[in-house]
Amino acid sequence: MAPAPATLADTIRQHDRERYLTALFAPSDRRGDLLALYAFNLEVAKTREVVREPMLGQIRLQWWRDALDEIFAGKPVRRHETVAPLAEAVLRRNLPREPFERLLIAREQDLEDAPFASLSELETYAEATSGELMALALVVLGAADPTLQAIARRIGRGYALTGLLRAVPFHARQHRCLLPTGLLAAHGTDPDAVLSMKSSPGLVAAVTEVAEAAEAALWPARIPAVAWPALAPAILARRHLRRIHRAAHDVFAPEVAAEPGPGAILALIGNSILRRA
Repeated sequence: MAPAPATLADTIRQHDRERYLTALFAPSDRRGDLLALYAFNLEVAKTREVVREPMLGQIRLQWWRDALDEIFAGKPVRRHETVAPLAEAVLRRNLPREPFERLLIAREQDLEDAPFASLSELETYAEATSGELMALALVVLGAADPTLQAIARRIGRGYALTGLLRAVPFHARQHRCLLPTGLLAAHGTDPDAVLSMKSSPGLVAAVTEVAEAAEAALWPARIPAVAWPALAPAILARRHLRRIHRAAHDVFAPEVAAEPGPGAILALIGNSILRRA
């Protein structure tokens, strides 16, 4: 197959650098399909940031739902820089439709201002977004074994929880708090306190619980070489969790949001040899 279009690869490198780095370890004949899948995820994940009101967000997500319906029905695909390569990936790798739908349904929650009530709700959201994406990435790589799929959804949940912790300042600047209200209340704080952009003992305790849930989902596992590029984001997530721990679970500490540097790339190379996620 042809490699991913330069514009597509550039977009992933700029806006989803961690998945871009791990995709580089995929076989060259599957890398373009993997990047097409990640480009789709980026398109739906940024919905809240690119629309001004929830109805427009619903229209945008429905547009993608309709595009997927056309792809899976074998109809001519609409003109879009991501749709065409995604259609090729779906057909070439025989990707299932259901994980895409679960991901879209979960992204509809992004358009709502109602916060998550519990850590369990947040974990369900994390698995339905990043977990389903990792499961699809496994299929792209030719690893559709049910046991590996379950591992992918678990690791995806941990990866998303880690990302949500790192994104607390970003969401706070948007006057949003994705940390569960019940968890915050259990530690004597609330979303309004999080929006103040200052850490507190209660917030630290809540962050610690989410970090522990993420770490439990990310426990290392030896995996087949074919599946490694899809699950490798776990390595970067564990590095982020160590950074959060060193910052005493203060998610507003500048180092928590740091992007992957040379050390992260070396860690990916080392773990690729061990085939460990």
